Amino acid sequence: MQTKEQEEQVVAEPRTGRRFLWIFLALALVAGLVFVKMRYFPATASGGKGGPGGKGAPGGKGGKGGGEKGAKTPVQVYIVKPTNLADEVAATGSVLADEAVVIKSEISGKITSLNIREGQPVRRGQVLFSINADEIQADLRKQEYNIKLYRDQERRQRVLLNKEYISAQEYEQTNNQLLTAQAELQSLRANLAKAYVRAPFDGVLGLTTATVGTYVSPGTEITTLSRIRPVKIDFAVPGRFASNVRVGDVVSVTDEATNKQYEAKVYAIDPQIDPVSRTQPVRARFPNTGNELRPGAFVKVNLELGESTNALQVPTEAVIPEASGYTVFTVKGGKAVSTKIKIGVRSEKVIQITDGLAVGDTVIRTGILQLKPGDAVQIQKAEL
Repeated sequence: MQTKEQEEQVVAEPRTGRRFLWIFLALALVAGLVFVKMRYFPATASGGKGGPGGKGAPGGKGGKGGGEKGAKTPVQVYIVKPTNLADEVAATGSVLADEAVVIKSEISGKITSLNIREGQPVRRGQVLFSINADEIQADLRKQEYNIKLYRDQERRQRVLLNKEYISAQEYEQTNNQLLTAQAELQSLRANLAKAYVRAPFDGVLGLTTATVGTYVSPGTEITTLSRIRPVKIDFAVPGRFASNVRVGDVVSVTDEATNKQYEAKVYAIDPQIDPVSRTQPVRARFPNTGNELRPGAFVKVNLELGESTNALQVPTEAVIPEASGYTVFTVKGGKAVSTKIKIGVRSEKVIQITDGLAVGDTVIRTGILQLKPGDAVQIQKAEL
């Protein structure tokens, strides 16, 4: 038998253990919060003495360098001046074959001969493949016999008509039979010609899956034929430059694959500006004598439109794109001023300014993401 004191002691021991556990958890939580505050918020954790976030925050005693009222933002600037600028339009383009066609069969039948050497050049008029035309040839011979018969009948009827033994209507019926048979003969000859598919122009053959004995139907694709000397370069320029493009202009073409540059000449300009993209479609021609460019390739096109001696340009990083246009920060009275601008020709390093700036303006080129209109600035470096 346990005494009353022993029973109270047994009950108290678990309670004491739980109390120590809660105290331990509370201390661990406090220690964790202190660690997080010291690790990630050192400024606020340092208190008001000497810390930029405590009592010594902006305007306080302890915030040494911590955002004193009237502090200036250090920036680098560019002084706007007139420069020589080659008006150049950059665009992307595609290489097209000078002539390209998909070779198809116009009639049904089995391929009886195949003269397609994939990737090899062919001459205009060369037979590429032929279709079994035995039935057409039989119909052709039959029609030739009919024409001979109708021609003899027409000759006899004409003699009888001259002697007035028959009426003109009887003669016309016989003559009509002859003319109809001759027309049907021409149709059969045309169908027979379709059985022998020839190259429509000089070019290079593509790949094919057809073989001798393959049954084809009208519209079945057999191969492709492309003329790749010369090639065409299709590109488009912004509509505002449409009036500056002329037939005969020389454009610089850079192959995306090899990074080599070539010169092509504009030979056609679409009379309409694309209403969707507001660009002017232009087409140039490149001789491609060494097969430098292949149809379907992606190229970069640069078109020079002239040269300006009084162009205003600023560094690319100084221009801020916005929904309504473009702006820059200029320095006036030691403060940053947001100025709306209009841009023209641009490159990787500089952008032409067509409106909004004047010679001598000071444009901020660094730290613009931290600036807002009216902020005081301190010029560290000025570049001309």
